[in-house]
Amino acid sequence: MSFILIIATFVQLTEMVVRKVNQRLYKSLGIYLPLITTNCAVLAVTVLNINSFFDVGVPVRYSLGLSLVQGISAGIGFTLAIFLLATIRERLEFAEVPDCLKGAPIAFILASLISLSFLGFTGMKV
Repeated sequence: MSFILIIATFVQLTEMVVRKVNQRLYKSLGIYLPLITTNCAVLAVTVLNINSFFDVGVPVRYSLGLSLVQGISAGIGFTLAIFLLATIRERLEFAEVPDCLKGAPIAFILASLISLSFLGFTGMKV
C-alpha cells in the first residue's frame, strides 16, 4: 500500500512541477498524469482483494464474487466521493471564503470533512 501512495504522491508532485515549468509539455501530456494516479487507486483495490480473499495463496470460498462486489463498491464509492468533492468545490466558488483559506487550504478542509463523513458509514467499534 505504501508503494501505491508513493507513486501517487510523486505523480502529483511531477504534475505540479511540469505545470509550472513547461506549459507546453503539461498540455501535451494532457490527461495521462492524473490517469497514473487513478491507476494507483485501481491497484489499491486489487491489493485489498488479494489481502482479504486469499489465505496463504489459496482463495477463500466465493472469492471471485466477493472481489467483484468489493471492486464495484469501491468504484461507486470513489465516484460518489469525487462527485461530492466537485459539487461542494463548485459551490465554494460563489461563497464568501476568507482569502487565507482560498485554494488548497479549503480543499484540504473539504477533503477531510468528506473523509470523516465516509468514516461514519463504518460504524462505531467499541
